Amino acid sequence: MAAVRVGIAQINALVGDLAGNARLVFEAARDAYAQGARVLLTPELALTGYPPEDLLLRPAFVQKCEVSLRSLCAELSSLKGMHVVVGHVCQTPEGLRNAASVLADGQILGTYFKKELPNYSVFDEKRYFVPGEAPLSFSIEGVRFGINICEDIWGNSAPEAAANQNVQALLVLNASPFSLGKQEQRVRVASRCVNRTHCALIYANLVGAQDELIFDGASFVLSRDGLMVLRSADFSSDLSFIEISESGEVLAPKIGTTADSSLAQRALTPQIQSEEALVWEALKLCLTDYVHKNGFRSVILGLSGGIDSAVVLAVAVDALGADRVHAVMMPSRFTADISQIDARDMAKRLGIDYREIAIAELANSFDQVLAPFFAGRAPDATEENIQARLRGMLLMALSNKFGHLVLTTGNKSELSTGYCTLYGDMAGGFAVLKDVAKTLVYRLARWRNTISEVIPVRIITRPPSAELRADQTDQDNLPEYDVIDAIIEHYVERNASVADIIASGYSKEAVEQVVRLIRINEYKRKQGPFGPRITERAFGRDWRYPLSNGFRD
Repeated sequence: MAAVRVGIAQINALVGDLAGNARLVFEAARDAYAQGARVLLTPELALTGYPPEDLLLRPAFVQKCEVSLRSLCAELSSLKGMHVVVGHVCQTPEGLRNAASVLADGQILGTYFKKELPNYSVFDEKRYFVPGEAPLSFSIEGVRFGINICEDIWGNSAPEAAANQNVQALLVLNASPFSLGKQEQRVRVASRCVNRTHCALIYANLVGAQDELIFDGASFVLSRDGLMVLRSADFSSDLSFIEISESGEVLAPKIGTTADSSLAQRALTPQIQSEEALVWEALKLCLTDYVHKNGFRSVILGLSGGIDSAVVLAVAVDALGADRVHAVMMPSRFTADISQIDARDMAKRLGIDYREIAIAELANSFDQVLAPFFAGRAPDATEENIQARLRGMLLMALSNKFGHLVLTTGNKSELSTGYCTLYGDMAGGFAVLKDVAKTLVYRLARWRNTISEVIPVRIITRPPSAELRADQTDQDNLPEYDVIDAIIEHYVERNASVADIIASGYSKEAVEQVVRLIRINEYKRKQGPFGPRITERAFGRDWRYPLSNGFRD
């Protein structure tokens, strides 16, 4: 039976790096061609990277995209008979469009324009693009392929228009950001599409991180009867292959660049099973790509002997290697001895560069300078925040001198409730745990220790404390973290009302306290660093609340 071999390229594109992204497309096409493929599917906007955001408002950028596309087309002409479906932007008389072109033998055989433009959550495509209308299909060796782009398959119109052109397989270019549960959701959407069109579906997803957005790859192929017959790697670049017959049958599932038959079986099941493992890999990829894509050589963080900085340190070492990670313990007079002992222990286990800078005398100096101004007033959060800000200033000084990227260690629970210090522990360039709830931080720590015990057990078991005053614990003024995190999940991620959260079983006092803290601490979050997005509603691109806000729920 005649069949066409299709390559699926999970490409890690850098927004704006047109030459670098074109090189990635060409290299994937060359490798796929050498292994018998005659079609290569790349992700959405592979040539520009996703999302290009306001680069799209610069005419020079759009013009260079066109030049890069034509240059790539010419370069691909050396691969005779190879059809490369590449995502790019296209200026048309009607406006700018999110496009996918079929490049073959030095020509652009046709261009498809995305019809369904998402404009919710992290997406702003209607700000930049106008929608397409017409379907596009092409034939090679008796097999007819249709093209859709990402959101198109969530609706009915675009897939059905392609199916009406008698295609055997639908090629879908995607830049679908990761969040917990998103991989399963994609498959459900694609399955509905297959059920409507009765076409095989080949789904190529972007991989890599772009600022706070994480693209997890996990490309897949569904046969026309809805069975998953191939699944590409999670969180890494990949080149996978499938064959489509003239009748639309999917043949010979393989993954990677080898014909090892054992890989075909692996392709049928997810490679990462647990939620903790998924989150860990997402955080690693986001940190790695931000460091590499922005030219940082190393990172630095404040290591407190607490759970958050311990998890950040472990993620950083796993992502970058111990030789590129630096940690500083900055004890005050309120720092427990066991905090220093545990910090030293963890640094030794991971083999990182570790230093200590005592801040007690520095804090005393500030107290003395401010004493005349604070006369008659009792110590309060002001003095606590001075300690946190001293630590932030020291880390930034080391960053300036040595070029380290400062990693902050606050988690989503703390950022929600304001249990963090502006210009203190919030000072830095990348917030690894920004979208990770405190209860999940503990789960991550326990999970990571099942691989190798890099986090001292006492860090996980002792009550959390900022150690900014004597005998302080996080729960002095806050509910338990399992309650806080549940309320945050309902209010922030699900948009539930206060009344509904109370009705679900949480105390009125706790709900109103947490919701009030979320509201009044918006000004802190606006000034903090960005971090990896792992939930459907993170503080960042898809949380856009006004600072001056009179609404009360």
